[in-house]
Amino acid sequence: MKKAFTLSAICCLIAFSAIIPSKLYAQPVVQRDSLISAAREIIKETTFCGLVTIDSTGQPQIRTMNPFPPNDELITWFATSRSSRKVKEIKNNPKVSVYYADHISAKGYVNIAGTAEIIDNKELLIKMKRGYWENIPDWQNIFVLIKIVPKTIEVVNYKHGLSGDPKTFKAPSIVY
Repeated sequence: MKKAFTLSAICCLIAFSAIIPSKLYAQPVVQRDSLISAAREIIKETTFCGLVTIDSTGQPQIRTMNPFPPNDELITWFATSRSSRKVKEIKNNPKVSVYYADHISAKGYVNIAGTAEIIDNKELLIKMKRGYWENIPDWQNIFVLIKIVPKTIEVVNYKHGLSGDPKTFKAPSIVY
């Protein structure tokens, strides 16, 4: 009887020791609005971001871009040359990622994975015009817009206590 009790107690201790640390260190649940607010903070403080597309061989391609400020749904817009490689890649595979980070200050990052669409709308392009485009001859006929609608957003923002899961390092995220 005493052996059975001792064995049961040891089994319980082992079971609890396996459960308790994972609960103590588990990633906290973050409200959607808090995560979006923390994402907006990182995005607002980042002038340039990385746009990742997939080329015809399946190889990811990344380039630095100057995004327009995202809207309330974190839809991201860019302007680019209609004959650019990224336009061809998006037409072949619209799955993209947009990566915002300031690695000098190490505040965190935002990764928006979504679907891109090429928007060839001269009226909208003129409304979104940036001042420095005046130096580009015939910019109205050269540029098209890229619209990215998020599917998922991952956010690490140290100021808001948002970091990767201690076990998997997966960042807190939103799935649209």
